[in-house]
Order: sequence, then C-alpha cells, then structure tokens
Amino acid sequence: MSHPRNGMSEVVVPVLVRDLTPTDLPACTWSGSTAHLTQVERELVRAAAGDVDYLAVCTPADVPVAIGGIDYQVTAGVGTLWQLGVLPALQSCGLGTMLIRAAEDRIRSRGLHRAELAVEEINPRARALYERLGYLAHGRRPDAWDVQAPDGSLLRYETMCTLMHKDLS
Repeated sequence: MSHPRNGMSEVVVPVLVRDLTPTDLPACTWSGSTAHLTQVERELVRAAAGDVDYLAVCTPADVPVAIGGIDYQVTAGVGTLWQLGVLPALQSCGLGTMLIRAAEDRIRSRGLHRAELAVEEINPRARALYERLGYLAHGRRPDAWDVQAPDGSLLRYETMCTLMHKDLS
C-alpha cells in the first residue's frame, strides 16, 4: 500500500525477529567494521553455548536490518542488552523498538525480570528511545573498546555511558 506524503510513498513491509546466524554477517556490514563483525561472530559462538542471545530483525528477503545481543553473564539474574543497531537508512521506523521488545521477551523466557543496558552519553537519540520503552537511568560509567580505523589499524575508543535498567515483571 502506498500513501503520498511530501512527494514520497510509504511502503509497509513485514519483518521477522529471529536469531542472528554466522551466514547473516556479510549482510551486516552496515553495523560496523570488519573487527566489529569478527566480535559479533565470536558472540554467536557464545550464543550457541546459551550464554547470550543475538537477535536479528529481518526483511521478507531474510536480510537483517537491525541486530542486537543479550548477555546473561554480565550480572546474575539480568539480561544485559548490547551491540544494538539499526540499518541507518531505516532508523526511526520502529525496528529498534521491535528489537528491544523481542530482547525483553527472550529475557522473560529465561525466567528473568530485569533488563539492563549502557548508552553512550553522546547518543541522546538512543537514550530517548530507551526512556520511551520504560528504561530508567541509575548511574554512569566509562567504557572503552577497540574500533577499526579506515587503514585497518585498531584504535581504543573511550566514552562515558549512562547505565539504564527496566523491571520486566
């Protein structure tokens, strides 16, 4: 169905949330560098062991357009959301909300009642999404990780994050 709006048409496409698989990674280059995707691939090994869940929101062509993980090893009794991302061209279309709600369902399915995440303080848009979904800030902490420079070298990225949580009862 198409509706003209400001000279543009709107297309509604069904999406499906499923587990991310190693065969999806070539279609996820939008989510980060080669080093990032190598890290995601390592997390999929942990997913196979049951330590994490890694989800993908996929189009009817089975292409991931949003991905994110839930780590059950960070804090006992808690699902910690991390590495959440949406294909930039499709941000603000509800895919992040769908991904987070699916992650919360996964956490509940393990009998857990709390979700946590850390959001960079330089990312107020993401924080606003989490707040709309019921997450509350409860602290701050510095964080750091390696990022891949255009020349392929690794650089240490340092940031300050706001810690957020949500009761899933």
